[in-house]
Amino acid sequence: MNVVIKPRPPLAARVIFAAVLAVLFLYVIPFAIPNYLVSQLATVLVFAIAIIGINLVTGYGGAITLGHAAFVALGSYTTAILVVSYGWNPYATIPVAAGLSWLAGWCLGFPALRLQGLYLAMGTLVLSITVPALLKRFDGFTGGVQGLNVGNPESPVKWLDDSQWIYFVCLAVAAILYFVAARILSGPLRRAMVTARDNHLVAAVLGVDRAPLATATFAMSSLYAGVAGSLYAMIVGFVSPDTFNVMLSLSLFVGAVVGGITSIGGAIVGAMFIQFVPTWASDIDVSLGGLVFGVALIVTLVILPSGIGGLVGRLYDRACVRLGWTEAAQDERDERQTAGSIQNEPA
Repeated sequence: MNVVIKPRPPLAARVIFAAVLAVLFLYVIPFAIPNYLVSQLATVLVFAIAIIGINLVTGYGGAITLGHAAFVALGSYTTAILVVSYGWNPYATIPVAAGLSWLAGWCLGFPALRLQGLYLAMGTLVLSITVPALLKRFDGFTGGVQGLNVGNPESPVKWLDDSQWIYFVCLAVAAILYFVAARILSGPLRRAMVTARDNHLVAAVLGVDRAPLATATFAMSSLYAGVAGSLYAMIVGFVSPDTFNVMLSLSLFVGAVVGGITSIGGAIVGAMFIQFVPTWASDIDVSLGGLVFGVALIVTLVILPSGIGGLVGRLYDRACVRLGWTEAAQDERDERQTAGSIQNEPA
């Protein structure tokens, strides 16, 4: 009999884990730490959303992209322009930013299909270089070099201050997008993406049409970046072209690698890395910020090619096997219980 080892913790363990996460994200972070840290952790959630998009297109789609800052800029400026110039409610701009980013990603996905590997990375890198320059050119619309002052949205709830409110908004959006990504990567679509990534010939034999799949993945990744940009504009309250430069694209990519390029759960780890570690390093020495990024990327590629998220996943799998929390073990227990109940039945 073929046995597939798949982690399957008991219900009690899952309930305890969910309760711990709920206490951490719903109470400890927003109410038990200083407000400036709450704002920084809201930014971590925003970066995690963008990193999940990179995981989709690079980790599972196999396309190396270094242009995510351009789509983050599109989302941020969509929110900023609609709020400043047209008086929109900032929360109503989130779906607009998502839609425009998805459309831009879909349109750019078609020519990107002609590029592979390093050429695609260079093409998307050019996108990150040109977008800030374009934003500076149309100063009557985008504010030019001076940018746009969006302002921070006020909390509609009396017992929540502004930083706590925007944190909960970012948490809700991040939870929804995480669930969507988890659903995408939990069924046949994941197998199609991985097959198309690893072997184009096998994918064609199995009937996987790589062109629309790759384009849709690129568009979905862009949507995540656009939503992240929209939320980022609300947190910071100000957007300018220099914010969305090449360094932001590289930082997001490094965060995806450190967290785990195929681990959507590791996106939060990668986001915390790019938010806090360079700042702490710069406090010691200004020149250490870039050095930390380079060293972290090299160490991760050499020692932890699957990232911190991949390492945690392997440790979790081993712990479940040792504790007998696997699907195979559960099926075996169910079979024993069924056999016992049959034997105990009266003749």
